Amino acid sequence: MTLIKSISGIRGTIGGRSGEGLSPLDVVKFASAYGQWAKQRHNGRIKVVVGRDARISGEMVNNLVIGSLQGLGIDVINIGLATTPTTEIAVTNEHAQGGIILTASHNPKQWNALKLLNEKGEFLTAEDGAEVLKIAEEESFIFAEVDDLGKVSVNNTYNDFHIQHVLDLKMVDADAIRKADFTVAIDCVNSVGGVAIPALLKALGVQKIIELYCEPNGQFPHNPEPLPENLTEISKVIKDKKADVGFVVDPDVDRLAIINEDGSMFGEEYTLVAVADYLLSHKKGNTVSNLSSSRALADVTRAQGGEYEPAAVGEVNVVAKMKENNAVIGGEGNGGVIYPESHYGRDALVGIGLFLTHLAKKGIKCSDLRAQYPEYHISKNKIELTPEIDVDGILKSIEEKYKNENINTIDGLKIDFPDKWVQLRKSNTEPIIRIYAEGQSMLAADNLAQTIISDIKALI
Repeated sequence: MTLIKSISGIRGTIGGRSGEGLSPLDVVKFASAYGQWAKQRHNGRIKVVVGRDARISGEMVNNLVIGSLQGLGIDVINIGLATTPTTEIAVTNEHAQGGIILTASHNPKQWNALKLLNEKGEFLTAEDGAEVLKIAEEESFIFAEVDDLGKVSVNNTYNDFHIQHVLDLKMVDADAIRKADFTVAIDCVNSVGGVAIPALLKALGVQKIIELYCEPNGQFPHNPEPLPENLTEISKVIKDKKADVGFVVDPDVDRLAIINEDGSMFGEEYTLVAVADYLLSHKKGNTVSNLSSSRALADVTRAQGGEYEPAAVGEVNVVAKMKENNAVIGGEGNGGVIYPESHYGRDALVGIGLFLTHLAKKGIKCSDLRAQYPEYHISKNKIELTPEIDVDGILKSIEEKYKNENINTIDGLKIDFPDKWVQLRKSNTEPIIRIYAEGQSMLAADNLAQTIISDIKALI
């Protein structure tokens, strides 16, 4: 059993003893802590939006969360099965004081989580998240008297609202998509993408949709993280049925992986790159991604006359940097597209609308579009840690060794070489150091990673 408490929420495996997994007692405790934090932040009666993905445990967790918020005197808008970005949009549309998304994102079916939003429909800052954890630890929540209990309203219209929201974006051209007459294959891992993505594609004018795993029953047919090794089935279907493009989403639909017409991977890192290229070709501006994302975004941005800025890993950090730099697009290299014209959250629906418009207007094959972008490969590695290892000291020593290169220390240590980079980060959730390296070939990336790993091992 696993229970992970972080500033962005609480996640864990279902079952086991309280405090060891995400038990009902843990759900109540952390939902109550969040509700207490929201009450302290806002005056008067408040309301919170609750949405969930299609996990098997979703209904159980949903009931516990809603009941806990009611017990605090908080009104709840229950939007039911909804993607993470749908819930974020609902918070602002309802003028709510917060939101809770019940999803463990790409984790397997035994996991669930409470992801916490503020009144802007954005994830909590580090300071706010720490305050929620403090309230939970002290159990300093005060429940309402019987006449002041919260009320629950059900609103099942937000999936349609979100789809219309995408269609209304100026840079999404449904007419162009309709005329392109695409055949699109999708894999929605039997979660809420199965509700949202087919409906979105139909609204965009796509008539030929090949659906894989669109039954929102929480029975994930494969590892739900949209990585190449988990996408072999849809890759074969795309080739066999001659689809023009394939889209794969994770269980809460904030990440978007794209597959070419020949079954090859467009590359999760390149979802954001392609969308940014389309937007920047129409409006010059700045972009942001986290330090672990591909250099390709910086290349495309500068080629279009904009400026690129890196952010620390974590969606809340990317959003803060985007606001600071007035970025027109940003996100993460895991297929997470954040488009401020829509909202400040990763959104696969927005990504699909923008990407299909781009592909339709280009009038070329998906693989040919991918070939237009700089070629980079990322090698992802890790080193197991023991308690006696001085990680900060190791990072300082590596920094000193490579001090003549371009160094960034806002999130671990990143060393930028002219044609490659490597980043070292201590994990917040596991006793490991992550070593990510990128080069113009996988061999170059692997070699750089192994060089740094050898440097680290020499210091241990």
